[in-house]
Amino acid sequence: MAILYDPKERLFTLHTKNSTWQMKVSGYGHLLHVYYGEKVEDADLSYLLRGINRGFSGTPYEAEETGDRGYSLDTWPQEYPAFGTGDYRRSCVLAEHEDGSQAAEFLYVSHRICPGKYSLPGLPALRAGKEEAQTLEIRLKDRCTGLEVLLYYGVLEQEDVITRACILENTGSAPVILHRAMSCCVDFLRGDLDLITFPGRHAMERKLQRDKTRPGVCSVGSTRGTSSHQENPFVILCEKEAGEYQGACWGAAFVYSGNFLAETEVDQIGQTRLVMGIHPEGFRWRLDAGGRFAAPEVVLSYSGEGFSRLSHHFHDAYREHLLPPSFRQRKTPVLLNSWEAVEFTFQEETLLAMAESARELGIGLFVVDDGWFGSRDHDRSGLGDWFSNREKLPDGIEGLAEKIHGMGMQFGLWVEPEMVNEDSCLFREHPDWCLRIPGRAPNLERCQLVLDMGRREVRDYLFAAISQVLSDTRADYVKWDMNRNLSDVWSAALPASRQGEASHRYVLGLYELMDRLVRRFPDILWEGCSGGGGRFDAGILYYMPQIWCSDNTDAADRIRIQYGTSFGYPVCAMGAHVSSCPNGQTGRTVPLPARAETAMAGTFGYELDMRTFTEAERAQVPRQIADYERLSPLIREGDYYRLTDGEENRELAAWEFVSKDGRDAFVSVVFLHAAANPPFREIRLRGLDPKGLYRIEGEERLYRGNALMYAGLPLPVKLGDYQTVRYVLHRAEGEGEAGSAG
Repeated sequence: MAILYDPKERLFTLHTKNSTWQMKVSGYGHLLHVYYGEKVEDADLSYLLRGINRGFSGTPYEAEETGDRGYSLDTWPQEYPAFGTGDYRRSCVLAEHEDGSQAAEFLYVSHRICPGKYSLPGLPALRAGKEEAQTLEIRLKDRCTGLEVLLYYGVLEQEDVITRACILENTGSAPVILHRAMSCCVDFLRGDLDLITFPGRHAMERKLQRDKTRPGVCSVGSTRGTSSHQENPFVILCEKEAGEYQGACWGAAFVYSGNFLAETEVDQIGQTRLVMGIHPEGFRWRLDAGGRFAAPEVVLSYSGEGFSRLSHHFHDAYREHLLPPSFRQRKTPVLLNSWEAVEFTFQEETLLAMAESARELGIGLFVVDDGWFGSRDHDRSGLGDWFSNREKLPDGIEGLAEKIHGMGMQFGLWVEPEMVNEDSCLFREHPDWCLRIPGRAPNLERCQLVLDMGRREVRDYLFAAISQVLSDTRADYVKWDMNRNLSDVWSAALPASRQGEASHRYVLGLYELMDRLVRRFPDILWEGCSGGGGRFDAGILYYMPQIWCSDNTDAADRIRIQYGTSFGYPVCAMGAHVSSCPNGQTGRTVPLPARAETAMAGTFGYELDMRTFTEAERAQVPRQIADYERLSPLIREGDYYRLTDGEENRELAAWEFVSKDGRDAFVSVVFLHAAANPPFREIRLRGLDPKGLYRIEGEERLYRGNALMYAGLPLPVKLGDYQTVRYVLHRAEGEGEAGSAG
């Protein structure tokens, strides 16, 4: 069984295929964290818990009465620590009670073990059936106030994943104000760990950053109303020696799309605490008697074999248990998006000509981006008015869609439901529908204000308006964008005492609207976007199987962006396109084959005007599409390996996809910068059958798997920047001990 309980020792043990999580109810009722790491079976590891009398680290009253001064919440590892009762480290809960006190001490009450995976009301979480997972629910209670917490542990044994979430419930008679309600805590009995985060900026997201943890607090987070371009709700703690293929590492991902905080604290005796949850800045949630608050899920995984294996755990778990089920094995079409080619400036005949040119080259989906609705000739007007711009589209968006479908192509369009321009019919009719503080001029981005997604009437309007468009166009694909951060957060629908709930209610409302639309249109391929990668998180992936990875489509930069993204997210979720050159973001020119090779490590599409292609470029497109369609199952479902360091290696970038059975592999190499009189280079492949024989397409020679993995594959010498080479390998079945094998 994945979840075990020893009633005599009051010991909980959670096993995945390769990891163990253990915790224990102490003699005083506190739930103590014992261990999370390499799998250890048939062992009570609570001998690791030790205490001595430390000055200025007090003891609970009951422990002091028995003379047990070595027992201190300030130094003992815990599963869900609270503020105010002797643990001075980062806490999970800060609750204000009727008398103004801000303390809680959670003690064990009961538990139950259930088949299947828990779900959370109104929030995304990994899905798993009774045969795929088990749930442990532990109830803790503060005896003085009646504040309870239900801790949830979901164990997905085969994926090596443990999920954490909780529900805080006020069982007392007086209101409780939550100022901090984090989702999980993990304590480590060591302080010699590195912290890996993924900071960035718009158009350059998720750059890997590795730092030593140090005494005190290190944190990453967002108060921008979204998970943001600047940080990402995925972090890794690891041993100093850990690398791609060796060392212990622990990953934590927050299944949430709003304000978040991940903190590590190395305490006075060299222990490390990791907490993750909703950012407490600006957060204030009132729990009336009987009220409940659900804290979003955290997905945790451990690998003793480095970052590559850790990534595989998250990739597999997301593909099988997070992405919308109908898209897990569904092949997505190669698309052409209109944005970078024409932006706002187009007429119907322009779009039809672009679509026809793309259709001739084998593209199956044409997407109309921003500019098709309202008075939308620029970014200063029209948002919120989800009806056709008849000056551009005389027959409306539905007429254009009919003509695109008539070409034998699928049709897609862009929407930005969460935003409104002041110059719009919607704002003039409902100025109170946006987040805006009375009497204060609002901060603007792109001349946009943010609609209050926490309000039912706002969501109902958007659902009706967008549903009408999608029904009229029989849309096959929708890109859902969100192009500004939240500021001036104040809701006309909430009293003053509840304004601290507005940001979280926004996210809950967003999820509710997404859920309604996805259920109403289950066959549409939805792609999330927030100025590219400003909301690239597990919360969005629950509703939408892919996210536009970045507004930066420059292939040289995209290699680095996709490298960082791959640590926590599967390649099949990364929206990636071939765009025109010189690139609009960087001015850089990259050859078409390198642009295609880079985009192929994603969902693959185009974002340019193919009518401008030379004959030589036009000839490449059908081959690129055919290659992607042939290799798509391997790209979407195979194990992904980072063969080079995307941050350190400036000479070449290489990555690999390997089928789960090790039979097939696809390797991409991009030579970033040419050098005079260059040295010879080899790449060492991963994931192959060491004893198997492999043939590279186009070659007769056979290579043994262990030779390719340990000795390497020689790379050709290439002249010119951004040249490419690709290897597609197949295990040779029935071949003998060939003398030509490497």
